[in-house]
Amino acid sequence: MKRLPPLPALHTFWITAQCCNFTRAAEQLHITQGAVSRQIAGLEEHLGYPLFIRLARGLKLTAEGREWMLRVQQMFGLLGEAVEQIGVRRQTLQLKAPSCVMRWLLPRLLQWQKERPDVPVKLTASLQHGVDFQREQFDAAVIYGAPPDNSPGALHLFDEQLTPVCSPLLLKGSPALKTPADLQQHLLLHPTHDVQDWSVWLSAAALQLNNVSNGQHFETLDQAMSMASHGTGVAIGDWSLIGDDLHAGRLVMPFELKVKTGLAYYLVVPQGGETSPPLEELMLWLVEQAHTR
Repeated sequence: MKRLPPLPALHTFWITAQCCNFTRAAEQLHITQGAVSRQIAGLEEHLGYPLFIRLARGLKLTAEGREWMLRVQQMFGLLGEAVEQIGVRRQTLQLKAPSCVMRWLLPRLLQWQKERPDVPVKLTASLQHGVDFQREQFDAAVIYGAPPDNSPGALHLFDEQLTPVCSPLLLKGSPALKTPADLQQHLLLHPTHDVQDWSVWLSAAALQLNNVSNGQHFETLDQAMSMASHGTGVAIGDWSLIGDDLHAGRLVMPFELKVKTGLAYYLVVPQGGETSPPLEELMLWLVEQAHTR
């Protein structure tokens, strides 16, 4: 195989072929006219045939020169596409999510990075449940709440479904925990400062307890689930977010009732922006993970 011509000489040829003038090519390349002439002459010597016909006023491509111009144009076009596409793949995606979804999201993102190390993701946790893309520079966000009206392209992850959970040891101990009424004898753990989650579930179970307001409150769902796994009490949580703990046996559902609140988790992107292929791939992958629980 014949040795390939040097890339700088091909680039000089490509610029020169577009203007067919050594002087203008030198101006575009920011080198001297003599340097352009020498590179073209060296390239012609390497190939064994002329690429230009030297005229009194400028240059004219030979038949071989015209063929080379098409091939070199294609080559630099492919190089340009590679630079753009590979650069996009390696660009870190900026993702925002509320802290309540971290228990589900973090393990998935760790798995994503193992499978796709070429598409890194930086995750920012927030106590806020929404996102303002006009003020916050994120490529996408997980939001929690009602279906978003201003995000027609929002992807649904899963609905919130509340259910009590506790340590397996609590089911074997005393006092008993066989019916919802037995919750009266246990410490209730709240993942927020209010009692709303427990109240929603107890209402669906047609049950009134007088120990709800005496329970222990936490800043995050993660803290409440951690305490529940140690047998401290019975926590209320979103079944969708604690599925990994249930599958691993760290937590169990003492009752089958799961209550949908009408709220859900969604993936959203800035309106009017173009979603890059890596971001679209990540979003569809997360949706698939959410739907295969």
